Amino acid sequence: MPSLTNMGLAVSAAALSSAHAFVIPAEPRSLRGIQTEASGASAPSSSASGFRAGPAVAVGAVAGLAAAGVAKTRRGHALAKGQKASVRPGATNRSLSSARVVVCANAPLEGRKLRVAVVGGGPAGASTADSLAQAGIETYLIERKLDNCKPCGGAIPLCMIDEFDLPRDIVDRQVRKMTMISPTNKEVQIGQTLKDDEFIGMVRREVLDDFLRQRAKSNGATLINGLFVGMTMPQSKGEPYVLTYNDYDGEEGTARKGEKKTLEVDVVVGADGANSRVAKDIEAGDYEYAIAFQERMRIPENKMDYYKDRAEMYVGEDVSPDFYAWVFPKCDHVAVGTGTVVDKKGIKKYQQGIRDRAAVRIDGGNIIRVEAHPIPEHPRPWRVKDRAILVGDAAGYVTKCSGEGIYFAAKSGRMCAETIAKNSQNGVRMIDEADLMEHIREWDSKYGPTYLVLDLLQKVFYTSDAARESFVELCEEEYVQKVTFDSYLYKTVQGNDPMGDLKLGWKTLSSLYKFNNQKTPDPMRTLA
Repeated sequence: MPSLTNMGLAVSAAALSSAHAFVIPAEPRSLRGIQTEASGASAPSSSASGFRAGPAVAVGAVAGLAAAGVAKTRRGHALAKGQKASVRPGATNRSLSSARVVVCANAPLEGRKLRVAVVGGGPAGASTADSLAQAGIETYLIERKLDNCKPCGGAIPLCMIDEFDLPRDIVDRQVRKMTMISPTNKEVQIGQTLKDDEFIGMVRREVLDDFLRQRAKSNGATLINGLFVGMTMPQSKGEPYVLTYNDYDGEEGTARKGEKKTLEVDVVVGADGANSRVAKDIEAGDYEYAIAFQERMRIPENKMDYYKDRAEMYVGEDVSPDFYAWVFPKCDHVAVGTGTVVDKKGIKKYQQGIRDRAAVRIDGGNIIRVEAHPIPEHPRPWRVKDRAILVGDAAGYVTKCSGEGIYFAAKSGRMCAETIAKNSQNGVRMIDEADLMEHIREWDSKYGPTYLVLDLLQKVFYTSDAARESFVELCEEEYVQKVTFDSYLYKTVQGNDPMGDLKLGWKTLSSLYKFNNQKTPDPMRTLA
């Protein structure tokens, strides 16, 4: 899904700055524990009828904790909703005193390199395999669908192009204008703070994914076109995983059965999406998920010109009860889609809603492709078991509220691979669960607060059309736009102006009050 609502980071953190001043934590706590409490039954919530004070305090408090660095010691595994903090079933409780006896490194591998299988060839899997192969590790990348087209807005931040050394021509459109459209069809134009060389890249997933896979192959990874079926877990230290898969090499068409094959490896990286088979095999637990639905439409040339460097984001109960809908430009067509968690069965109704809202601008378009896919809503309860680890969507690394996943998938894969390479000394030593947990801690420390703030932001602004009207109005603020784009494009928290934060905080609360205490006019469902 698209990435436009990173605007919320600026709105929530700045707007609720006054609440931060009154947060006095008793003691440092795990970020995951705070997240569980915030989403549990005891947490304050906003009702369907409008905004209440509870969510504002919750967002302000938790954002304040994150900003102050209170949650410095984060657990490596996210807690499931309502789950108590515990050690993974079957694991041994370890004390600090017992940890001091574990001082020897893992044994060297004699006559061979560390063998790693990466299951799933999207941005997470391909980036993992590429970094592993470049480190000299024996790497296998298993992907069942080499023309993968996940229903995704396809927005990538500017920093990803350089960070992942992507060719500029992989970007279909350079978006410099955004139109946010409220439930009553109020339009707010976003993008005036962008510099001449700044833009959000729009890509087609089949193009991006193929490029990343082929680069991993050229750097030494073995690319297997096959369906991962399952794996036999090791029964003792150092014993290999035995993966079973259906090899599709040389077969064409949709009715392929494949040749059953097995593969022995030392480490398994699950990058196989929301329906991860690897996650099931390591008993990583379930998570809540959204359904994303998208239609690619080829519209008349004169209408396509409007979307030359523009993207649109629509909010409203008619297009999604808990997310938003989008019209994003691609090379010669637009992607029109929506998503929802709370009413998955109603996804086609909401898709019709975005068609109706955008009718004037997409009228005469022909649908050339229909895509649907589950999108994770929070991290898995467990992301590591022994020498198997999850990355990308399989781990649950899609941001709440914005639904951004491409950059975080690729980043998690690369960070995971770098940890494996470092702790195996570029593949000459075996690694264990403690080595993989190092990546989880690093990931949670770096990106945990972002996920937490966006999760709570969704509870504040995506609960009613009145709150959505307020959110769109706030996006008119130049300060919000600047902080948002600076943070999104470069994936670093930019230095905020304290006075700007306070002013925005007051305006946010005033706007929420205004829209929740006035009769919302009947929305006009056509655009002039």
